[in-house]
Amino acid sequence: MDLNTNDIEAIVKQVISNMKSAPSTASAAQTSPGEIPKTARVAMLTKLEHFDVKEFPVPPLGDDDVLVKVEGCGVCGTDAHEFKRDPFGLIPVALGHEGTGEIVWKGKNVEKDSAGKPLNVGDKVVTCMIFKDNPDITMFDLNKQNVGGADVYGLLPDDDSNHLQGWFSDYLVVKGGSTIFNVSDLDLDSRILIEPCAVLIHAVERAKTTGILRFNSRVVVQGCGPIGLICIAVLRTMGIENIVALDGNEKRLEFSRKMGATNTVNFKDHKGIDELAGAVKDAFGGYLADFAFQCTGSPVAHANIYKFIRNGGGLCELGFFINGGDATINPHFDICSKEITTVGSWVYTLRDYATTFDFLKRAKGIGLPMSELITHKFPLDKINEALETNLRQDGLKIAIVNQ
Repeated sequence: MDLNTNDIEAIVKQVISNMKSAPSTASAAQTSPGEIPKTARVAMLTKLEHFDVKEFPVPPLGDDDVLVKVEGCGVCGTDAHEFKRDPFGLIPVALGHEGTGEIVWKGKNVEKDSAGKPLNVGDKVVTCMIFKDNPDITMFDLNKQNVGGADVYGLLPDDDSNHLQGWFSDYLVVKGGSTIFNVSDLDLDSRILIEPCAVLIHAVERAKTTGILRFNSRVVVQGCGPIGLICIAVLRTMGIENIVALDGNEKRLEFSRKMGATNTVNFKDHKGIDELAGAVKDAFGGYLADFAFQCTGSPVAHANIYKFIRNGGGLCELGFFINGGDATINPHFDICSKEITTVGSWVYTLRDYATTFDFLKRAKGIGLPMSELITHKFPLDKINEALETNLRQDGLKIAIVNQ
């Protein structure tokens, strides 16, 4: 068929007109109501020691929001405290702050994550802080304020307009003003471990401010639950090799060796603090520790740890995420005469969160069995059993993993 100039112009105009009127495939994929579920299940703590799995409507989503399909979430000691005693007075509450999942929808204003990395539907993500009106909490003001000055998903008062606020659910709504990180290069187990690992990245960074923690330091880690075991792993990835783990559970002490401890001490094998301190000294070949990490919530454990540290040594106390009671120490013998340098650590900064991604890659690279920390996985409808397992200390890290 022969076409003249007028025919060609008419065809071109028609094609351009059709292109303008047809919806963009990429845009439709993000805004189509078919991509957004109408409802989602949420594990709501409705009374002490009891979750109800309830179904709620997915709320309207805005241009700055992200909808995440939850893949898994670790059970934290904080969740266990809330389950047992509700110390924060949050009931009813959607818990779960160690979560990760896949973006299934994002608003038109969402282009990058909190570190400047592109963010797209299908990416795997984690959340950290929800910003308040506080200029001290920024990505690059490293230690001005930790996450204690901000909110986090999974520890928010229930909101009738949006119940999808915790990771113990099918979906999570990440509102504008929240932090979000693209962690698609990490496997699911690693992503579930990001939040507790950030706690230890922060603790070690705090310890380094003393100037005492070095490559050749003798380090004692007291408490070999998930926090203490991750502490050992972080130290090991830093090149610290002389680590003594202290606990009363032989299985946990055995696992501490896999994570990098060179020797272990079971406090149940020793009577009295003097004998226990002697055992720690023997484990270091006749020396007390240069530095200690106290990873339990026991006031007695805090009082004891000073006895394991040499004159001029250092201590990082990170075990008390909630008020565990008063500890009795003798300031003269425990602090002043020994000139102990002490730092406290509580949760993490935003920058620590980003650093944690590289730690997990390094830990895997040197063969530390990080995934083995997750000893139990439960579906969402078994969440009460998961919390009970955590409280019995039957395993290490307990996780809710959606099918």
